[in-house]
Amino acid sequence: MKKAIISTLMLLSLSVGVQAANDHYLTYEQTPDSLKLLPPPPSYTSIDFLRDKAWYDEGKSLRNTERGKQAHADADVTKDSLLNNFAEAFGSQITKEKTPQIFTLITTMKEDAGEYATRSAKKHYNRIRPFAFFNEPTCRPEDEKMLSTNGSYPSGHTAIGWSVALILAEINPARQNEILKRGYELGQSRVICGYHWQSDVDAARVVASSVVATLHTNPDFVSQLAKAKQEMKTLKKQ
Repeated sequence: MKKAIISTLMLLSLSVGVQAANDHYLTYEQTPDSLKLLPPPPSYTSIDFLRDKAWYDEGKSLRNTERGKQAHADADVTKDSLLNNFAEAFGSQITKEKTPQIFTLITTMKEDAGEYATRSAKKHYNRIRPFAFFNEPTCRPEDEKMLSTNGSYPSGHTAIGWSVALILAEINPARQNEILKRGYELGQSRVICGYHWQSDVDAARVVASSVVATLHTNPDFVSQLAKAKQEMKTLKKQ
C-alpha cells in the first residue's frame, strides 16, 4: 500500500511538472538574460532620469482622457484580457474555441518574455516604481501593494505585450501596422498608469525582441507557429 501511494504521488508530481513546463517554450536558462543584455537603469541624477520624469508627468496628465481609460483597461493583463486587447488590431477575436492554434501559441509563449526574460534584471536592480518613488496614486490603486514589492526595470508586462505583437504581426502580416501599434500602446499604458518609467518600457521591448528571436530557434514553437499561420489562412477564407 505504501509503495502504491508513493508511486501515485510520483506520477502526480511528474504530471504537475509537465503541466508547468507547458506554460513556456523556453526554460529559464534558455531565455535571454536581461541582466547581461541591458545597461543599468538611469541614475536619479542623470539626464535620462529627467526624461523618465517628463514621461511620468505627461502620463499623469492623460489619466482622465480617453487614452487614460485605455491605459486603465490595458492594466488588466490576464490571459483573456491580453488577447482581447489585440482583437481589433488583429482583425479577429483570439479564443480557444475560434482560433485554438493561435491561442495555444500565444498563451504558451507570453511568459517566456514576461516572467523568465525580465527576472534577472528586475531582481538585481530592484528599481523603485514611479508611483512609489513619488508616493502618488496610480490609475489602478488596487494593484499598488503587489507592484510596490516588485522591481520596475524592465517592464514585464511591456515585454509580454511587445513579444505578442511581434508574433501576431508575423501570423497576420496584412495587419502588422495595427498590431505593432497596439503592442506599443500596451507598453506606454504602463507609463501613463505610473507603474513604470519610460526607460523600463524601452528596455522591455529590447528584451521582448531578443526572446522572440530565441523562440524561433525552438522546434516546438516553430511547429506551433506553422499551425497558427495555417489557421490564419483558413480564417481569411471564411
